[in-house]
Amino acid sequence: MRFTSLKQSFANLNAEDPVGLMITDSEDMWHCHNLVQVGDVVKAPTVRKTQIVSDTGTVSSKFYHINLAIKVISTFFDPLVSELRIAGQVLNENDYVAVGQHHTITLKYGKDNTQPTFMLHKPQGWDSVAVQMLREALSDEKPDAMVAVVMQEGLANICLITKARTLIKQRIESSVSKKRSTSKEIDSGLKSFFDKTLTALLTAIDWSSPRTLLLASPGFVAQNFRSFIKDRADRTADKSLQKLAKDAVVVHTSTGHVHSLNEVLKSPEVQKTMSNTKYTSETAMMDRFYEKFRRDDGRAWYGVKPVTKAILEGAVGRGGGVLFVNNSLFRSMDIAERKKYVALVDKVKEDGGEALVLSSDHESGQRLDALGGIAAILTYPLHDLDEDEEEENANDGSAEGTTVI
Repeated sequence: MRFTSLKQSFANLNAEDPVGLMITDSEDMWHCHNLVQVGDVVKAPTVRKTQIVSDTGTVSSKFYHINLAIKVISTFFDPLVSELRIAGQVLNENDYVAVGQHHTITLKYGKDNTQPTFMLHKPQGWDSVAVQMLREALSDEKPDAMVAVVMQEGLANICLITKARTLIKQRIESSVSKKRSTSKEIDSGLKSFFDKTLTALLTAIDWSSPRTLLLASPGFVAQNFRSFIKDRADRTADKSLQKLAKDAVVVHTSTGHVHSLNEVLKSPEVQKTMSNTKYTSETAMMDRFYEKFRRDDGRAWYGVKPVTKAILEGAVGRGGGVLFVNNSLFRSMDIAERKKYVALVDKVKEDGGEALVLSSDHESGQRLDALGGIAAILTYPLHDLDEDEEEENANDGSAEGTTVI
C-alpha cells in the first residue's frame, strides 16, 4: 500500500485532510480492514445499480460507474478473496443516488485488477493506534509469506503465514486405511493422500514469489511427504519442485490439526528461519505472559478491569511492562470504546512500556482473544486487581431470581 500523493506524510495527518491510499497487493486488504472504522468517511470508485421503468411499464436495470463518499456504518472482510465490503450512508449527491441513501463500496485486489485507490477521512482524527497501523501498511519491509502444511495420515491443513495473519488456504481429508496387510497397500493409500495434498499445495498457493515451506506432522508423515515431492520432482525433472522439496523444513508436532501450528512456529528450526519477523516476537511475548501467569506472582493479568487498573497505577511501564491488545477491539462500533483502548496504549507508551496490538487472524492474537482480548505483563507485582469484580459477581448472585442486564 502507498500514498497516492507524495505530499502526504505522517507528520500532517489530521481530521481535516483525507488520506489517499493505493492498494498494491492482496495483503493490503487486511490493512484496509483494520484502518477503515465505523464513523470514517470513505470515497472510492463504485458501481450503482438503478432501475429504469419505460413508458410501457417494463423494468430494466442499468449499472453506472461513479465516485461516492460514504460514512461507514459497517464493514465485512473476506480474506479468501481479499475483498472488503464497506456499507454506509451516501454523503455526496449525484444523478444516481441521493444523500442519505445506503450504498456498499467494495474494495478488492486481484491479479487482473488495476490498482484500486480510495480516500480515507477520519472525522474523529487519526489516533496513535491508527497511525501505527498506517505505518505498518505503508512499510516496505514486507517479509515473504511462509507456507505451512500441518498434517497427519489422511488430514492436511495448508496455511499461509504472513506478517499480518495466518490464513487456512485449504483442508484436505483422505481415507487412509489403518489396517494394512502389505507394503503395497501402504504405498497406495498414502500416495493417493500425498498426491491430493501436493496438488492442493501447488494450486492454492501463489509460488511466483519465494516461499519458505514448513512440513509438520507427528511421526514420519511430513518426512515421507517431502520424499514424495522429491520423487515427483525427479521423475518430471521439475526444477522448481526439486527446490521446493530441498528447502522444505520438516518439524515434528503432536497432531496434524491447525492448533498445532503454534508448536511449529516455536520449534528451533522455524525460529531460526523466522527470527526477524513480527509474528515470531509476538508469539514469544505471549509465551512469556503465560509463563508469568503460571507463576501467579502478581505480574501477569488479563481482562479489561484488572489491566486498566494496573496501567493507571503506572505498573505497565519502563522496566519490562507489556500491554497486549487484540486489534479487533479497535474495530468496535462504539467510538468511545475504541478511544478507551487507544488511551490505554498511549498511557503505556508514555510510561515507557511496550504496547503490542496483536492480529486476531494470527495464533498469538487468538490466544489473547481467549483472555478477553487484553492482557499485560507488569513491571512490579500487584495483587487483588480483580477484587472489585469478584465482589460485584458475589453481589449479583446474592439476590436469587434477579436478572442483571
